[in-house]
Amino acid sequence: MPLSAAPKRHLLVIGSNSFSGASFVAQALENGWQVTGVSRSPEPEACYLPYKWSGPNDAFSFHQLDLRSQSDSIASLVTDFQIPYIVNFAALGMVAESWQYPLDYYNTNLLGNVALHEALRKTDGIKKYVHISTPEVYGDTTGTIQEDAPLNPTTPYAASRAACDIHLRTFQKEYDFPVVWTRAANVYGPGQQPYRIIPRVILCARLGQKLQLHGGGASVRSFIHIRDVAAATLAIMENATPGETFHLSTDRYISIKELAKLVCQQLDIPLEDIAEIAPERPGKDHAYLLDSSAARSRFSWTDRISLENGISETIAWIDEWIDSISSSQLHYSHTA
Repeated sequence: MPLSAAPKRHLLVIGSNSFSGASFVAQALENGWQVTGVSRSPEPEACYLPYKWSGPNDAFSFHQLDLRSQSDSIASLVTDFQIPYIVNFAALGMVAESWQYPLDYYNTNLLGNVALHEALRKTDGIKKYVHISTPEVYGDTTGTIQEDAPLNPTTPYAASRAACDIHLRTFQKEYDFPVVWTRAANVYGPGQQPYRIIPRVILCARLGQKLQLHGGGASVRSFIHIRDVAAATLAIMENATPGETFHLSTDRYISIKELAKLVCQQLDIPLEDIAEIAPERPGKDHAYLLDSSAARSRFSWTDRISLENGISETIAWIDEWIDSISSSQLHYSHTA
């Protein structure tokens, strides 16, 4: 018997402690969804959880479960609460560290997810499973690429994510597993971990630290505000057809160095005061530029938050939570 009656609008977010996952939870709650969150770690401080910024919400519940060893327990949540929609953000996501710990990346990003999908496919009532993938699976590219671009990963991180995407293709074809993929450009915004580029520039300026620009900051990316991505992800979850893939990106491309300059302009300091050149990271892709026209035309979606306004929001968030953020882990620390 189910533990409770099935809400009409109930979804499961795997990796709800991540920046993207927590921001998506906030978006879903604002749109009237009941949300069950799952992550392998306890919930972090409130400064990293946008869904807590407006106060407690009875429509959200959290369960600490590890997909690598507790996939059956995650699937049981789907069955017990009759949850029809699942969005999976769970992954180890640092490119450079994947060279140091490749087994951990494959264990989480591939094997753990395979175990999860094997458990989920045996449950009834799943209408949509959204798998949050990454453009890293395309490797270094030229020009703007569409969703059917060949996978050509160049790092253990990217290879582990591409392998999982291919595995899901087989499940979709063989079992009609209702998977939809999204691949977003570089996300940013309030609540992001401080080792990512935009909050790192801000914190280096605020705390008097040095900013390392790997490879001189020459690589080119598109940066998209996390609320724009969350809005698109919710629309895709509700309306996409299983088997489809969607890119989420802006059409504004900027080098890491120019981005850092843009942040420093708002902080009213020269980039040269905090930056130092560092060697490029192994396997770093120079560019991947995503064509997001499919998501725009299918779901009437558009990115609404300019890079300048998003940077300003992120600065305000850091200044508001500076005590909590500066006392937490400012640099990425690998956990297997």
